[in-house]
Amino acid sequence: MKMLFVLFLVCTLVAAAVPAPAAEKVIVDSDMVEMFDDGVAMLLLANAPEVELLGVTTVAGNSWPSEGTAFALRQLELSGLDVPVAEGASRPIRPGRVENFPLERKLFGIGADQWVGALDRPDPGDWKKFYQTYYTTEPALAPDRRHAVDFLIDTVRANPGEVTIAAIGPATNLALAILKAPDIVPMVKRVVYMGGSFFQPGNVTPAAEFNWWFDPDAARLTVRAAFREQIVVGLDVCEKVPFSRDRYEAILDVWGEGGLSDMLRNNYLGQNFASDPNYSHFIWDVITAAIIIDPSLVTGSRTHPIDVTTDYGLSYGHSLAYPTQGPEGARHATIITEIDTERFWQLLLNPDYWPK
Repeated sequence: MKMLFVLFLVCTLVAAAVPAPAAEKVIVDSDMVEMFDDGVAMLLLANAPEVELLGVTTVAGNSWPSEGTAFALRQLELSGLDVPVAEGASRPIRPGRVENFPLERKLFGIGADQWVGALDRPDPGDWKKFYQTYYTTEPALAPDRRHAVDFLIDTVRANPGEVTIAAIGPATNLALAILKAPDIVPMVKRVVYMGGSFFQPGNVTPAAEFNWWFDPDAARLTVRAAFREQIVVGLDVCEKVPFSRDRYEAILDVWGEGGLSDMLRNNYLGQNFASDPNYSHFIWDVITAAIIIDPSLVTGSRTHPIDVTTDYGLSYGHSLAYPTQGPEGARHATIITEIDTERFWQLLLNPDYWPK
């Protein structure tokens, strides 16, 4: 009996001496919106005990960076969180893309999804004025004074080999960071993208998925960079994860009453669920956040050299996976094709990942 006690004591001391795994250091680079999808991805990472959210950078895509910065700050305020937010690039890399967009749309056509994000409205330009007008109150938080590109560069250099970049919007900020400071590329631990559609048609055009369509030149530059690891969460997995009304209501139950729940009810998703009980949606950016938190959620993937078409024509933004050898400059990436959907929803509905 004494020997068993000694053995128990030794095991306890050894267990206590083993340090807990270090939290994954993450930067969210996002075309931020309220709630689903970018907002929930940000808040999930901010609250996950497995993650240290170092900051949020905003980029043009679903929203203008001025809008995205206001959205990010507001959601962090409602959650009682203070995470650095840096405003970033407001234009794709290709000169004149925004100005010429109406003609481009006529010439290149439209896919199954007519959503064009920020391209259907003018840029407000000033995050604070937009915040004051949109929320009819004064912000409690302010963005980092640095441009998002400089924030990315500084943060990666300060944490060499430790930072995962969750690139859940167009890749413009990341591409500009690579061009300005190519030394950061080997310092990045990995990049996890939400973008592309390799084994099925795109959504915003038959050829292209929205994020990489918004700035194909940036996407091509980043996927060709010599990062240690690149993981892509594209439509190939996202359109296998439906979001139905029962899941929506379960999230509201977990969150309880308060500002976040009100925001979810009032945005387009909540309005659609309220008007049509049979409405269904997909999940995109939140999958990226979830597999950063728990990589074991991935149940299927394929590794290929990948590339993005930047020829300005019908296939602009087309993401390509080559069976064996890609063109010179293409690099291998892991393309996620399946996740454990039930465990994904269990993670998302876990109260431990949300503000109390």
